[in-house]
Amino acid sequence: MNAVSRSARQEAAIIVRQLCYSWPKGEQVLRSCSLEVPKGQFWMLLGTNGSGKSTLLRLLAGLLRPQAGQIHITKPVGFVFQNPDCQLVMPTVGADVAFGLVEEKLTLTQVRERVREALAAVNLLWLERRPIYALSGGQKQRVAIAGAIARHCEVLLLDEPTALLDPDSQLDLVVQVRNLIRSRGLTALWVTHRLDELDYCDGAFLLEKGQVVAQGSPSRLKLRLMQSEPMEEAKQ
Repeated sequence: MNAVSRSARQEAAIIVRQLCYSWPKGEQVLRSCSLEVPKGQFWMLLGTNGSGKSTLLRLLAGLLRPQAGQIHITKPVGFVFQNPDCQLVMPTVGADVAFGLVEEKLTLTQVRERVREALAAVNLLWLERRPIYALSGGQKQRVAIAGAIARHCEVLLLDEPTALLDPDSQLDLVVQVRNLIRSRGLTALWVTHRLDELDYCDGAFLLEKGQVVAQGSPSRLKLRLMQSEPMEEAKQ
């Protein structure tokens, strides 16, 4: 397969071509999966349980290695887990956002500036000294996003970030991410099973049995899913 062209890389922040992945026991999760996410846009990825959504995101983040196919993704990349408790490791909000900067050669002043800038971007500057355990689920997810912003990530990968949140927090988070993309020029791929979240993105993909079977306008994809037999997850 030919390498991803320079013109394609200039237009898309995420390019996946003919990606394949199987678990060690032989179960094939992704089958010649291909998609592109334009730079500076907010796209969502839908599919039933077992369709390969989370596996695809982990391959994009470099947490897994593809067995066949190609991946091009603009770096740095930030990854937000479904459960923020899996990635928040420091005792306070400010310390956790600063934790991702340890490998960069920054002065203490520069670290503080990055942390405050990132927390301000997600409207949590007032919680800089708050203990992590005292945060709500939605606040924890925004702290995880702030950690990616502090590292000046170009791409955000979010694996069902609203799955554990109450309805008000769900809406708040998706609006927050959309505004960040528009104001900071980020690119995001957001895994979801909630059709109402499609109202806030630029485009969407439908993944079935490890392949993208539909993509494009969120409204058209939403209409298609509502008219067809509902996905197991869309019923929730």
